[in-house]
Amino acid sequence: MTKTQRILAAFALAGAAAGLAAPAASAAPLTPLTLPDLPSAAPGMPAGAQPTSVQEIGAKVSEGVRPLDQLSTLPDQLMPVIAPVQPVVDLLGAVQ
Repeated sequence: MTKTQRILAAFALAGAAAGLAAPAASAAPLTPLTLPDLPSAAPGMPAGAQPTSVQEIGAKVSEGVRPLDQLSTLPDQLMPVIAPVQPVVDLLGAVQ
């Protein structure tokens, strides 16, 4: 048996083993996802500083991500500024 034949046989055996293991893995019962308890507020903490739910935490995270989303549209916003000088920049790149 050549080296290539041995490699092909190993792949075939691995594929067969994966095919047999897949139905067994899908039959396993799913465990429900549990969220951790929210920490309690420290003494003297302002009332609005402590989140009361996971949804509130998610809202604050998405609120912080919104400015980052605006960065993805920055090239479109700068196109009117870049378009007039684009031919000059292209020429400078070609000269280099």
